Amino acid sequence: MIAYIDGKLTHKDPTYVIIETNGVGYQIKISLSTYSSLPAGERCKLHTYLHIKEDAHTLYGFTTVAEKEAFLHLISISGVGPNTGLMILSSLSVEEIQQAIVREDVRTIQHVKGIGAKTAQRIILELKDKIKKEVLLSDAPASAAAHNTNRAEALSALVTLGFAKNVAEKTLDAIIKREGGNLSVEELIKFALKSS
Repeated sequence: MIAYIDGKLTHKDPTYVIIETNGVGYQIKISLSTYSSLPAGERCKLHTYLHIKEDAHTLYGFTTVAEKEAFLHLISISGVGPNTGLMILSSLSVEEIQQAIVREDVRTIQHVKGIGAKTAQRIILELKDKIKKEVLLSDAPASAAAHNTNRAEALSALVTLGFAKNVAEKTLDAIIKREGGNLSVEELIKFALKSS
């Protein structure tokens, strides 16, 4: 996966940009909000998502991690492809999307070209809980957010190492309860490996 591309912006269009890095020009599809925040002809960095189909490999780029995460949430919904996700992000800001989902505001999402009532309802139904958690985490104190980030990173690492996700979650929760919430990712992983 290509996480981001950092280079010189050689072409800027409302729907795509070309960023040159090390002599290679990457064509990256973008939303209108990304387009408006990019300076022409200067060095820039886009967080990217590579969408692979049998007939095409397409890069999608975003100026912020929040916009990329919103895009990934949207395309996880059945019936919402990358182009539709980009259309939603071109019509609404990340905050507007989050508010519409949390408030179950079908009409706001339905105002986006190509989104019908059923798709808007599906987006709200499937993303409501995820978005509420993220909004709560972003409103939480920095230490609580860091604690949850460390737990999430440790969980990801343990699953990669072969732990069952539910077992890893229970183990991490027990460690945090016993040792306190100020452990680093490395400490959480070490305690989990010792306890298994």
